Amino acid sequence: MRSLIDILDFSVEELDELIGVANDIIANPEAYSEKCKGKKLATLFFEPSTRTRLSFEAAMLELGGSVLGFSEANSSSAAKGESVADTAKTISCYADIIAMRHPKEGAPLVASQNASIPVINAGDGGHNHPTQTLADLLTIQREKGGFNNLTVGFCGDLKFGRTVHSLITALSRYEGINVVLISPDELKLPSYVKKDILAKNNIPYKQTTDLESVMPELDILYMTRVQRERFFNEEDYLRLKDSYILEPRKLKNAKPDLCIMHPLPRVNEISVAVDDDPRACYFKQVLNGKYIRMALILKLLEEAKR
Repeated sequence: MRSLIDILDFSVEELDELIGVANDIIANPEAYSEKCKGKKLATLFFEPSTRTRLSFEAAMLELGGSVLGFSEANSSSAAKGESVADTAKTISCYADIIAMRHPKEGAPLVASQNASIPVINAGDGGHNHPTQTLADLLTIQREKGGFNNLTVGFCGDLKFGRTVHSLITALSRYEGINVVLISPDELKLPSYVKKDILAKNNIPYKQTTDLESVMPELDILYMTRVQRERFFNEEDYLRLKDSYILEPRKLKNAKPDLCIMHPLPRVNEISVAVDDDPRACYFKQVLNGKYIRMALILKLLEEAKR
């Protein structure tokens, strides 16, 4: 049974194929409107989400399927102490595919090992968020035409940001990628990501605390939120939460074709004044997320038939 738990579960060729299907859905939506007729997606969200959950639901509905599930752990049997493994086995009796978000790293993997239907990791703690990465890749492909020879700046919370870890992992398989890491010292990219992904794949990278100094180099700027829920200490959160705020004046030396991305939700790390800049791509990312999740659902259901 094929699931998507980590972005590395798919080869570069499979990622290209998914992006191709997503682009075809964008061009010919009516051709896909009944592809999942009679199929059910279960959304098991043990952690709050707006975009990811509704994106999965919209994706399945636009494919002609239906959706069931829950949006918080308290409304599931997890509140009674049911294990993730038992939940996965139970839901396999009701649905054809599962999208699961969980605060504990590895929970979707456990679900995939116990379910008899495909499981999609919709975010597990500070670990992985592969479908956000798929949305990011589709956005980069549509804005930049491909993935090779890009300088990508990641700014904000690089320590706990699962979207950052997943996208760096995905981009590490393409040619000519340069990475610029912009964060306060307390929120630097974890050393295991630098060692196991960047160094292992010979990806040049540099670290800085100053966004404006590196702005002219960037083809893509990936902003992130400093996440209160990942901090053990409220004092540290309050001290660091406004470390980097992107405002129009900070873009004066940026490339005219810079692509500004953000996995959302934003708090105040991108000024609303930036929204009108043609380089702002974060709401395009949201829409692309729906299309790439449609392509992913189709792929996993098709493979489940084999």
